[in-house]
Amino acid sequence: MSNATNKNLSCRYGLIGYPLGHSFSERYFGEKFAAEGIAGCSYENFPIASIEALPELLASRHLDGFNVTIPYKQAVLPYLDAIDPEAAQVGAVNCVKVVREGGSTKLTGYNTDIYGFRISLLELLGKDRPRALVLGTGGASKAVEHVLRTLGISYTIVSRSAEATTPASRMTYAAVTPRTLKDNPLIINATPLGTYPDTESAPLLPYEGLTSANVLYDLVYNPPVTRFLRYGEEVGARTANGYRMLVLQAERSWEIWREDAK
Repeated sequence: MSNATNKNLSCRYGLIGYPLGHSFSERYFGEKFAAEGIAGCSYENFPIASIEALPELLASRHLDGFNVTIPYKQAVLPYLDAIDPEAAQVGAVNCVKVVREGGSTKLTGYNTDIYGFRISLLELLGKDRPRALVLGTGGASKAVEHVLRTLGISYTIVSRSAEATTPASRMTYAAVTPRTLKDNPLIINATPLGTYPDTESAPLLPYEGLTSANVLYDLVYNPPVTRFLRYGEEVGARTANGYRMLVLQAERSWEIWREDAK
């Protein structure tokens, strides 16, 4: 139970994406506000079928900030007035701060996934800096790649196409061999494969090549142990799901929204 005293704030936040049937954020912030005695704040899901519906949503709902999830982490960029430099480097945004001054409204985009992934990955790796495979090329993978680069971890992107990319190489799933898993001990699933309710799906890898020397990180958090992670657990590999990352990015979003708030 929280020891926090009651905080009488007035704020409204939310999450945009599509679909949003099983949102972490809505439940997390609801529980946070209750546990910390934060009165007057709300957080709700706004499933919009097209990013083009964002201006109408903002006009009808007095939001002070919102999170962004699949499939709009990149599509939201043209709707922003400013972008945090690190988010601009990544080219993806998952947190937007809304500031109203006079009759104008300013939207500033941030990427708190970077913060959440960096901290949670370091907790998993300790002092190790193994070569990595990054599975997927969507908005979530952008934060993963950025963190790996800043930590000096070499990586290869695994995707359905083998187009060249910089600074990492790229290979197809079909080209991944058991030797590839040995040479790249850290394997990060940045795809939605395995997410509830499709819990038996997993990236197409030669899992028989996994050993206890591998480290598997799955950005998926529901279910807590995906099929991808089960393969790692079966051989004694270190594993982690995306829950810790989500908590960290949510708390960083809250800090950003409340900076300079009155």
